[in-house]
Parts: sequence; structure tokens; C-alpha cells
Amino acid sequence: MNIDALLQTPSQVISHLDYRRERWRNGLGWTREILRLPAQGDDWALRLSVAEIEQDAAFSAFPGVDRELVLLQGDGVRLRFADGRVAEVLPPHGRVRFAGEQALHGELVDGPTHDFNLMWKRDVLQAELLHRPLVGPMLFFCEPGVAWALHLLAGYAEFAADSGLPALQAGDSAWLAAGARQRHALQGGGELLAIRVSAAAG
Repeated sequence: MNIDALLQTPSQVISHLDYRRERWRNGLGWTREILRLPAQGDDWALRLSVAEIEQDAAFSAFPGVDRELVLLQGDGVRLRFADGRVAEVLPPHGRVRFAGEQALHGELVDGPTHDFNLMWKRDVLQAELLHRPLVGPMLFFCEPGVAWALHLLAGYAEFAADSGLPALQAGDSAWLAAGARQRHALQGGGELLAIRVSAAAG
């Protein structure tokens, strides 16, 4: 897998209306896929999606993959791991990071939830997820080996005119490609998730 080419996937804004809805691998929930890299096939290195958890259910196993889950809507979910660990993902935007090969069961606190789901192959990429308020301008620096993925939790945001990218509505996402050093200016009001994506160390 050519990591440089992967990170240089062209910058784009993905409307929430274009997310692809599909069944979980184990058939016990739904996922709305935002982005996968590479775009074709099941051998992806990075995947962003929104999980729709409708019932208490086991999570699908993803060996070699690290995951981070962030609550978007609902009263939360309690994750019970086979090793006895319990993690609660509660309003407003609780989050938990875990290894994809860990066996776990999700228990809804009170009704269905929607959860942002970040997954990446740890031997290929590293990802750092930040949850930030958007008040005025924010700057994202892309450079060789460093790309960014954004998900607008609430509000409205637009890129500076020189980016050539459309505005973001609540629920939309963006991919900002690695490559020649470039500064992306985003301004508006609301909240967002910002994910710094780079090659795995070593």
C-alpha cells in the first residue's frame, strides 16, 4: 500500500446526504460510511463512518485496526469488554479509543444512538482525534505525510476562497490532502472533530 499516495487523496467535502448506508459486518446495526481510503475494496487503511446502534449488540472485530468512537446523538452507549473493562460513551460527545480486535458488547443507555466511528490500520497510519469548538477562524496545516479529516458536529463553516472547497453544513465532513505544505483556513461557528492523519511511526 502506497501510504504517500493514500494521504494525497484529493481534498474534498463530503455531504452528509452522500454517506453510504450499509449493514454492520455482523448484521446487528447500520453504518453510514463517510470515507474509506483506499476508496475501493475492503483492504482499507482509514475509514470514517457514523454507526447507528439500534439495540444492544456485539461489535464486529477488526484485527490490526485501532478505533475511536464519539457520541453524536442519543443518551449514550456502555461498552463492556471481554477483559472486564467498561467504558461509557455519554452525552454530549463522550468518546472512547480501543483496539479493533478486542471483544466487546455495546449496551444502549436509553434508546438508539448515532456514533462517529474512526478506524485506522495501526501498522500503516496513526490518527489523532481532536474535539474543538469552532469560534472564528481555525487553521489546518497539511504537508508531506500529514493530512486532516474534519467532521462538523454542529453549526456552519466555510473554507477560505483559495481552497476551492465548498462550505460545510452540520453533519458534513472534509478531507484535506497531504502534499505540498498548505494552510487551510476554516471559519464559522459550531463544533467539529478534527483528525490528524499521518504515516505510522517506524
